[in-house]
Amino acid sequence: MTDVKLSVNLCNIRLSNPTILASGILGTTRALLKRVAECGAGAVTIKSISKEAREGHNNPTVITYEAGMINAVGYSNPGVESARIEFTNLKEIGAPVFASIIGTCNDEFVKVAEGLSESGFSAIEIPLSCPHTPGFGLLSGQGTPKATYDITSAVRRITHLPIFVKISPSIPEITTVAKAAEDAGASGITAVNSMGPGMIINIESKKPVLGFKVGGVTGDALRPIAVRCVYDVYKAVKIPIIGVGGISTGRHAIEMLMAGAVAVGIGTGVYTRGIDVFSKVCAEMKQWMIENGYNNINDLVGIAHD
Repeated sequence: MTDVKLSVNLCNIRLSNPTILASGILGTTRALLKRVAECGAGAVTIKSISKEAREGHNNPTVITYEAGMINAVGYSNPGVESARIEFTNLKEIGAPVFASIIGTCNDEFVKVAEGLSESGFSAIEIPLSCPHTPGFGLLSGQGTPKATYDITSAVRRITHLPIFVKISPSIPEITTVAKAAEDAGASGITAVNSMGPGMIINIESKKPVLGFKVGGVTGDALRPIAVRCVYDVYKAVKIPIIGVGGISTGRHAIEMLMAGAVAVGIGTGVYTRGIDVFSKVCAEMKQWMIENGYNNINDLVGIAHD
């Protein structure tokens, strides 16, 4: 059996395969997005955009350790007006392009969404949690269902694009938050954002390594948590899930699909396996499917629940 189908339908967006470039990795320019698509990504997500330009935190902002990566970039970005100019002619990218928008209040999320509304994005992702940039995401109680509902519904009122709400793995009521997003009009859930905050101390200098001291944990350390979150959210909502967290191999991706994800986001995997990690993951998924008697990737979604 060699005719293996990897294409998926995500909120009526056709992806040639279920891999998506996660926000924050390489998504800073149109040219980089095009290169990632050429390396096999089924869709790509831009780096998160705020209303005004942000410099982010002081270096070092990203460090690796034996179980993954910790980052505290601080949402550095050129602001919505510059992003609107940069991200044009998106059909030429070769894959659907998702916008990622951030803000400190409902109005800022709305302003960024409005600013990018004519740019040709296929969907909007809203990260409603951040372990390294206080004030961004949710103001009134990190991860609260009410704040999730309010922000999501505010953005929903001004756009017909699919909205993916990105939620934190660090909140105990993750299924309640996911359900609040669904009730507010979210088209899908992105699970999960980075975990933490975490810290690594240089014992020679006797100081935290990161410039911001703490950061979000990604990579291998996050994956078991992310899989569990996707598994729980799958049981709580009816909208599709993008599974994110520590995916760098075909086996990782299949595990996330079996937990309930329709597609998978890859971020740290770009660092550990290179920019062609997307094509590598797809080849590994195909090989596993051939060896195990599957010819349609969609048949794997949620089967760990059977």
